[in-house]
Amino acid sequence: MARAANKATRAGDAREKAWVSDPVQRYLSEVRKYSVLTREEESELATHYVATDDAAAERKLVNSNLRLVVKIALEYQSSRLSLLDLIQEGNVGLIHAVRKFDPEKKIRLASYAQWWIRAYILKYLMDNYKLVKVGTTQAQRKLFYNLKREKERLLRQGLVPTPALLARALAVRERDVVEMEARLAGRESSLDAPLQDGERGTLGDLLPSDAPSAHERIFDARSTKRMHEHLEAFAKTLEGRDVDIWSRRMVAENPETLQQIGDLFGVSRERARQLEARIKKRLGRFLNDRVKDEDELDAVVYG
Repeated sequence: MARAANKATRAGDAREKAWVSDPVQRYLSEVRKYSVLTREEESELATHYVATDDAAAERKLVNSNLRLVVKIALEYQSSRLSLLDLIQEGNVGLIHAVRKFDPEKKIRLASYAQWWIRAYILKYLMDNYKLVKVGTTQAQRKLFYNLKREKERLLRQGLVPTPALLARALAVRERDVVEMEARLAGRESSLDAPLQDGERGTLGDLLPSDAPSAHERIFDARSTKRMHEHLEAFAKTLEGRDVDIWSRRMVAENPETLQQIGDLFGVSRERARQLEARIKKRLGRFLNDRVKDEDELDAVVYG
């Protein structure tokens, strides 16, 4: 009996040691500590966060939905990639969702956040499936996500998953199916691999340089100078509190928050956002009038 007890104790110790060494199990244990919010709690907290940018409220909204990220990440788990990496990307998507969530839409945060969580996980999968990107167009991304699943579905139905049949099922061109299958089946080669045995040259030596040419550097410098001139000219058209919003938030090295701008003028955070949006629209019209070169206009980013 004593030997049996000792054996059970050793088995329990082994299980505990395995659990401690498993980072996934440790993470899941931590996630379970955060309770799921009720609809009323979530709505009240989200409304408070939208109005105040309170970091504690944001953290609580994120923590209450960490289990959802794990559930979705498990759907995409494979032997090629770490589950914790998928969870990490999903958590980034969850944070993004919390920051864009509008409680006035009367839907649960989980219903809204799942789309951002999946988007970040799928983007990570696409970027890391191979060294060379396999999905660069909308049709290719659709194929990357669904090709394997559609093949399995057709096989279960007793059908041969030919490129033509797959193309019809996925509403893409047959040529795209053929190209994607070739990419997924292709062998990856290191850029440090020699061109031939015994030679010093590598495959990487054949790649074009990423450094801009002298012509491109001159053009970029001139474009930057012109853009600074445009922005300085626009700033001179501003009056009243628009000047403060422009200098304190829109072009400041350390921009103030919308809440700080609202406090400055005695208005709400939402009103401060509306004032900033109005300036952005004016800036867009101003640049449209002044910038004649279409390529230069496309390079302007103003929200």
